[in-house]
Amino acid sequence: MEINLVRKSGKFNFEAENTGGFKVELDAKPAIGGEGKGFRPMEMLLIGLGGCSGIDMVNVLTKQKEPLNDVKIAIKATRKDEEMPPIFDVINIHFDLYGTLNVQKVERALSMTFDKYCSVSNILERSATINFTYTIHQ
Repeated sequence: MEINLVRKSGKFNFEAENTGGFKVELDAKPAIGGEGKGFRPMEMLLIGLGGCSGIDMVNVLTKQKEPLNDVKIAIKATRKDEEMPPIFDVINIHFDLYGTLNVQKVERALSMTFDKYCSVSNILERSATINFTYTIHQ
């Protein structure tokens, strides 16, 4: 795995690119001199958590032959602002699942995702509490 970053403008505006050619912009918050031209690095961690857990959960539900039509993921997090560095304290991740899904299979898929498969959540839970919830929309 390889990521390369190049400064685009200002003090903190970077563009990150992976070996597949996909790019994302990062920047710092304006309060410290950023220009608001991209995601902040801590937001990127939450994006990684959403992507990792979403991929793993969909994979498990697919193997269970559950008819998942769509999924939306919302993440809210708080940080330990009194500490330096201000790492995440609590991360709440909510899955809106669309389809005629079996509740027990959804709960098993999410448990397996967070307990076993999602490497990002396994890293983040070493310093933060991660809570997941879901709603099934039929």
